[in-house]
Amino acid sequence: MTREPFIRVPFLDLKSITEKYRDEIQNAVLEVIDSGWYLLGETVKRFEENYANYIGTKHCIGVANGLDALTLILRAYKELGVMKEGDEVIVPANTYIASILAISENGFVPVLVEPNQNTMEIDDSKIEATITERTRAIMIVHLYGKCAYTEKIKELCEKYHLKLIEDNAQAHGCRFGNRRTGSIGDVAGHSFYPGKNLGALGDGGAVTTDHDDLAEVIRKLANYGSGKKYVFEYKGCNSRLDEIQAAVLNVKLAYLDEDNEKRVSIALRYIDGIKHPQIIVPEIPQNGNHVFHIFPVRCKTRNCLQKYLQTQGIQTLIHYPIPPHKQMAYREWNKKSYLISEEIHATELSLPMSPLLTTEQTDYVIEKINKWEN
Repeated sequence: MTREPFIRVPFLDLKSITEKYRDEIQNAVLEVIDSGWYLLGETVKRFEENYANYIGTKHCIGVANGLDALTLILRAYKELGVMKEGDEVIVPANTYIASILAISENGFVPVLVEPNQNTMEIDDSKIEATITERTRAIMIVHLYGKCAYTEKIKELCEKYHLKLIEDNAQAHGCRFGNRRTGSIGDVAGHSFYPGKNLGALGDGGAVTTDHDDLAEVIRKLANYGSGKKYVFEYKGCNSRLDEIQAAVLNVKLAYLDEDNEKRVSIALRYIDGIKHPQIIVPEIPQNGNHVFHIFPVRCKTRNCLQKYLQTQGIQTLIHYPIPPHKQMAYREWNKKSYLISEEIHATELSLPMSPLLTTEQTDYVIEKINKWEN
């Protein structure tokens, strides 16, 4: 009796991904080391220019991480007099908590809106009912790498004179028609956490916008509130993308579209191959606006499925096990009910997804899922 081959499929092999660009990254990092300039230098400027051109905006400001990017955006609106403490910002109820932290950190009120159960993105049909005289912005989150923007959201922003903020932490390279996410709204925050589609070798983030005044204030706020050495216009913070991370990102940016195409190919193979009646796979967007940072499936017995896949050598993760309104950090919301978000958080399971995932590994995951007996 022969045993089936045991294939280990990691959720995301960052070491192998980095190895793919090893020589180029080493050369780029050595250039920074040899330059003797490690902050606010030419490498960061080059990345900011490259990323702004890639996204399709006039400005890119490198910052320390994705949370800082969103926090600085909202702080800048406050400094510009566009928003004040107590104003409301609409945000999806099923997002990662960073989106909400940025809002409350600035003294604004997060207003949670349920997602569409099929797309798992903010439900644009439920937004208008939450708009009040204190609403100043809608923050859309391109969750899992899928574009959350819709024409309906655009209409609401125009009708009620709202700012549109994009949380683009999971959707580098995603599009809506001919425009990339990160260039659709008034301003966008980006994260370059190592596991992202465009990931650094540590923390990193950026803000993109076409608005000159907003970009200027954000850049100053991120540099202690200073635009000129030892002159401080704002009570700012220290949130800067360093030269080494910018060097890494410059290398990887050149391969982003190619890597995203591989992700889409893997996702389509999953969608076509997974036939288990208890498992819901993501929808295929009609205009291809998905870069599959995460491949989320849903299953009512998610924990049993995860344990089974683990026994088969398949690593999975949950994005995310506890919804924001049930977190202790927001205990004032703990008694509220957002049923769709709660259902998604209770059933979501993220399958292995990486541009280095092989056809053999992908088919192995599909085979084991289809054989699962619950």
